[in-house]
Amino acid sequence: MQVNSNINTEAVIANENQFNLKDVFRRYIIHWPWFVLSVLVCLIGAYFYLRYTSPLYSISSTVLIKDEKNGGLASELNAFADLGVVRNLRSNVSNEVEILKSRSLAKKTIWDLGLNIKYFQEGRISKIELYKNSPIRLTLSDASDRIINTTGIPALRIEVKDSNTFDLKDIDENLIGQYGFDQKIKMEGYNIKVSKTDNRNIKGDYIVNVLGLDGLASSYRDRLGVSQIGDDTTILGLTITDPVKERAIDYLYKLIENYNYENIKDKNLVAKKTDDFINQRIDSITNDLNKVEGRMENFKENNEITDLAANAELFVNSTASYQSQIIQLNTQLSVVDLMLDFLKKSGIDDVIPLNIVPQESSSIELINEYNNLIFKRQRFIEGGNNPEHPSVILLNQQIGDAKVRIIESLNNQKRSLQVQRQDLLKQQSLFGGKVSRVPEQERQYRSIYRQQNVIEQLYLYLLQKREENAINMAVTAANSKIIDDPYGSNNPVSPKKNIIYLGAFLLGLFLPFGVIYLGEMFDTKIHSQADLKNISVPFLGNVPKTEFNNELISLHSRSATAESLRIIRTNLEFMLSNIADNRAKSIFVTSTIPKEGKTFISVNLAATLALTGKKVLLIVMDVRNPKIDEYISVPSKGLTNYLSSKDTDVDEYIFKQEGFENFYILPPGIIPPNPAELLMGKKVDDLFTKLKGEYDYIVVDTAPVSLVTDTLILAKYADTFVYVARANHLEKQMLTIPETLYNENKLPNMAILLNDTGGKKGYGYGYGYGYGYGYGYGPDIKKPKTFKERILGKRN
Repeated sequence: MQVNSNINTEAVIANENQFNLKDVFRRYIIHWPWFVLSVLVCLIGAYFYLRYTSPLYSISSTVLIKDEKNGGLASELNAFADLGVVRNLRSNVSNEVEILKSRSLAKKTIWDLGLNIKYFQEGRISKIELYKNSPIRLTLSDASDRIINTTGIPALRIEVKDSNTFDLKDIDENLIGQYGFDQKIKMEGYNIKVSKTDNRNIKGDYIVNVLGLDGLASSYRDRLGVSQIGDDTTILGLTITDPVKERAIDYLYKLIENYNYENIKDKNLVAKKTDDFINQRIDSITNDLNKVEGRMENFKENNEITDLAANAELFVNSTASYQSQIIQLNTQLSVVDLMLDFLKKSGIDDVIPLNIVPQESSSIELINEYNNLIFKRQRFIEGGNNPEHPSVILLNQQIGDAKVRIIESLNNQKRSLQVQRQDLLKQQSLFGGKVSRVPEQERQYRSIYRQQNVIEQLYLYLLQKREENAINMAVTAANSKIIDDPYGSNNPVSPKKNIIYLGAFLLGLFLPFGVIYLGEMFDTKIHSQADLKNISVPFLGNVPKTEFNNELISLHSRSATAESLRIIRTNLEFMLSNIADNRAKSIFVTSTIPKEGKTFISVNLAATLALTGKKVLLIVMDVRNPKIDEYISVPSKGLTNYLSSKDTDVDEYIFKQEGFENFYILPPGIIPPNPAELLMGKKVDDLFTKLKGEYDYIVVDTAPVSLVTDTLILAKYADTFVYVARANHLEKQMLTIPETLYNENKLPNMAILLNDTGGKKGYGYGYGYGYGYGYGYGPDIKKPKTFKERILGKRN
């Protein structure tokens, strides 16, 4: 606190600008009951939140996705490594992650476990979800796909009456009917049946919710986490959260089981398609083989040939190697032609047989890619996607492109085989002379024999592949293996008890702090001397809130207000020390706006001065709206009567206050129509000239400066101005008015007094002799060396 802005030393200014943690702490600690109450309420709220919030448990499992590199399917069929169906089947881990998180797999798992039907038992405050321990089971039948997949059915309330009957109600407790257990109940659009899970007698109220599979599948898919463990492994970690721990474990087990089932089904589908194709070709080739063997039989009968070994020995020795290669090439060309013929006839859903193509063919990898695209398209459609879906259309395009590449690869292979065969035929022509020496019958026999041999080898080849395919179907293994069974801790992952209580405690501290802080931030009123530190007007002191609004200080007054005014009286003596002793010291009291207590200060300041034995006159010059009668009973005639009349003796209007020896009052008189003009008259000059020679002190109660000019008119008669600012009443922005008046020296020797403060008791007498009651400094400002230096300091 300060009395004159110019008296502050650099240390004082630095002290004012410093952040005082102690002051901030003191400002908030006085509200400690609210902090305690807020923390207590938040902790109680946290307790009930934890008490009635369903906990969430986290269940996890690890699964190995098998492949060639990790001891998967190919190594289990290592004995059949030359089969085409086990080549290039290494799984893509990213694809398997998406399959495990697919909605179709989630829907199938939920349906298999019956998780779309939830059971609850009514508790005292909240519902308790039942899983395997539910004493009743509801069976839904004859429901449309829309009800099963989308809408579900409205929640039902089952009130068990006895061991045989129950009341069926809707969720609003409207009775639907009374039924018996295992009785088929016809509802609108579906049928239900309620059964007991055992033979025990049960009673109570139960709620059954039948949810749509689509929404529930999305919920489970969102809660399921699938991640690859390590960058170079095919091990996946599966996690899921659920309020019921056992249900989450069952879900993971069933999910992995269904995943393996779908994978095996895909493999068996390829094997079945391959088996069907092989059987068709065997039937066709059997007819061709029967025909060529019939021709051979007719040829031998017609030419009476029984043994051609001796005749063919020379030809076989010279052409054996070339003939063998030509036969092999012809076989491969036939297989390629068969594949090309099949591709021309196949549709977009047909899988291309894989083990028909020769092992060294470059088309095998393309056929693998084509078949995988077919399976991916089928899963999309089975998952509920429309054939017009952009993803399906894209897959159709990819399948078409893959098919074109396969045909192109087979054509390239066919051309390569034909070129090889032409080279072999050229080599064979070198032995043409030898062939010409073979009898015509031998040539004809060889021609028929070659045809028979090609068809027979193709026939044997297909028989071999059919057996290999049958073995593959018999030993198809699952694509994944559980490494760690689904497991979860008994401690829930949510809500965390310690975190909730800590959060509630911190929230309990923050709420009152925030309310107080916001209240202070949006508070525009002045409250204490700290709000006056930014203005240059000297600070005279504080007057604490009085218990009685009409208090008049007497000799025996010991209230905080009386003591603070005595201190202010002392401070004023230093401010008036330059005034001569042979004339009255005039103290003018004003304020910015009405109701700031300037009349209260004027009356009691005059009374306090009178108690020192000095002769004091209180003049009420706030003639527009005088409030003196709230403190002292005054006659109706007074100052305005004197100024507006031709009377020359003002003493007729001055009266002595009862109970005081030296306290005199000049009341305001009647309210005039022209107060400003009245106060500007020459009689005012004569009045102050006369009275200053008769009294020791003149205290003048003037009008508020922001409303009228009366105070500024009278300022020339003042030795000092006490500018009253009322705490919790005056807006901070209005402090610019006393600041301007002080800087422009319109009110001489002005000092500001803070009225109606929330008096903090200090020491001695219990009336506030501590910091803040008129001393002109507080705990945040360094105390000057002497009291006189603090009061008198340099003035403008």
